[in-house]
Amino acid sequence: MNKKINWDALGITASLACAIHCALLPLFFTSLPVFGVNVIENTFFEILMVAVAFILGTYALYHGYKKHHHSALPIIVFSVGFAFLILKLFFAEFEHWLLIPAVFGIISSHIINYKFCQLHNHAHTEDCNH
Repeated sequence: MNKKINWDALGITASLACAIHCALLPLFFTSLPVFGVNVIENTFFEILMVAVAFILGTYALYHGYKKHHHSALPIIVFSVGFAFLILKLFFAEFEHWLLIPAVFGIISSHIINYKFCQLHNHAHTEDCNH
């Protein structure tokens, strides 16, 4: 049984999980500190989510670029979105304003990559070595 992992779908899921964590968690879990659980202002969890988004996104986009479409557009869109995500970590007072373009860019890059992969499906060029 040979199952393929859709890395773009996994990347979109990770990005959505990050967006839900950043946007909705404060609304629903404001009572967690009463029980000694601090997920809202947990720096380790925040960095972990950013690292997971980066690792999954980078792998999915590299795979799509190298094996399918050879277009840098998804990587550029991802980089811009990820730059906003990194800025969000350093400028907490603008967190919600930076989160919107970050999530939009990261998810858009995976959607673009997925569509390019479906459209080209192993399109080979002169620089291809696979």
